[in-house]
Amino acid sequence: MSRIGRKPITVPSGVDITLDNSVITVKGPKGTLTRELHKDIKVSVESNVITVERPSDNKLHRSLHGTTRSVVSNMVNGVTEGFSKSLELVGVGYRASLSGNKLVLNVGYSHPVEITPEAGIEFEVPSNTKIIVKGINKERVGEYAAKIRSVRAPEPYKGKGIKYEGERIIRKEGKAGKKK
Repeated sequence: MSRIGRKPITVPSGVDITLDNSVITVKGPKGTLTRELHKDIKVSVESNVITVERPSDNKLHRSLHGTTRSVVSNMVNGVTEGFSKSLELVGVGYRASLSGNKLVLNVGYSHPVEITPEAGIEFEVPSNTKIIVKGINKERVGEYAAKIRSVRAPEPYKGKGIKYEGERIIRKEGKAGKKK
């Protein structure tokens, strides 16, 4: 039995959950999330507690059990608290700014790179070398953070680029000199 899949999810007050066959809708103070779950996995809501059960012990059902529970839990957390990812810009002249709701990155290219967020995603730039991606959908927040990082991924020699906050860049030694 999946240790994660067995854990019940406590639904906080102010969150409304609707189940329609295999489609779950979670409404909360920050917004609404809808997702279609696998038809074999049974999700039930009883008195502010969500439980996830699997029909058998075959490999597919075992693999979906914990994943489904985590997805539903992230939906509940997203509509109540939301998710965020922080990124840092490392490099001389590398900076970020907001133009309306667009993120404008100056990271060593001949032109600034603009990234437009979709509905439900917002960018914050507390300083010109720090970016915060916020939203209610954990997958989309991570996807946008990865998209921003891929504009100029950190390189291993000087460590310049866009990295996640707290990410450790493995550095390489530079070119060795001639031996005489």
